[in-house]
Amino acid sequence: MFDRLEDILIHFEELMQELASPGVTDAPKRFQRLMKEQAELTPLVETYKAYKAAKQAAEDSLQILEEENDEEMRELAKEELSDAKKRIEELEHELKLLLLPKDPNDDKNIILEIRAGAGGEEAALFAAELYRMYVNYADSQHWKVELVSVNESGIGGFKEVVAMIAGKGAYSRMKYESGVHRVQRVPETESGGRIHTSTATVAVMPEAEEFDVVIEDKDIRIDVMRASGNGGQCVNTTDSAVRLTHMPTGIVIYSQTEKSQLQNKEKAFRLLRSKLYDLELEKRQNAEADERRSQIGTGDRSEKIRTYNFPQGRVTDHRIKLTLYKIDSIMNGDIQELLDGLITADQARRLSRLEEQNG
Repeated sequence: MFDRLEDILIHFEELMQELASPGVTDAPKRFQRLMKEQAELTPLVETYKAYKAAKQAAEDSLQILEEENDEEMRELAKEELSDAKKRIEELEHELKLLLLPKDPNDDKNIILEIRAGAGGEEAALFAAELYRMYVNYADSQHWKVELVSVNESGIGGFKEVVAMIAGKGAYSRMKYESGVHRVQRVPETESGGRIHTSTATVAVMPEAEEFDVVIEDKDIRIDVMRASGNGGQCVNTTDSAVRLTHMPTGIVIYSQTEKSQLQNKEKAFRLLRSKLYDLELEKRQNAEADERRSQIGTGDRSEKIRTYNFPQGRVTDHRIKLTLYKIDSIMNGDIQELLDGLITADQARRLSRLEEQNG
């Protein structure tokens, strides 16, 4: 590991020299690539430098202990050695995490799909609440949310809602949300006060770039129609809604939230690309079944991942056995503690796999 870190340090110093060389900005693409690489390597390099400084501090303290007879100086050196050893341990763990292979999709924007599952109207209301929870979380991260399509139920719920969320690290954090979310509560329509269980399915997909997926014209059927439901002025007077059908897979995409047919068409193609990219990812992950099972939150979408129990005011994530008694703030978008727990557990699993492989 440390040989590799030394090589990275040398490469980083060469990179910095290259960025400081005259005329580097004359080739914008190359300059952009160098800047991106520098930004990616900086946390690792800074942590490694801090590790080396802590190692040096430990060696200096040991030397003092070997050579010094003054008791006060020795006590001070013992204290500094203890601090340095603790720091070395922490930094070594941090370096291992930073060296873990990065998910190439982590920096991508996402497509979020929420569908009401078992439970009729109550499931649709829960789907709408989950959507609002994610929108509030996205706002807290300064991410941009764009609604693509929504199929509303009679009493304010969503049978299905699709949105695009754009922002730094969106997929790296939100990917853990894919799966079945379960709600337990007394519905407003229930006169007997009995607790009902309903579900909604969440799918989080990385948004595909044009170069990630090639869509042939011959594979697509495009239909235009009048939008239905909410959508502002002109919604029912022009053929602005777009439906794409991808013949080879049977995937159908419907986009109606924009007034312009062109904008709806562009959104529909972005969503289709992401769906096809996600299918490809799934195939690849299924081929690496063990790896897929070892990753928290990227498993089967039929897996029940979380329960929201309103009578008890608790939210339980079943994958990491974490229960939080703050259901109101969670439903208002305060999901960072859940996500942090999932990220930490995922890193621990990947680290343990890596250590096993390295013997």
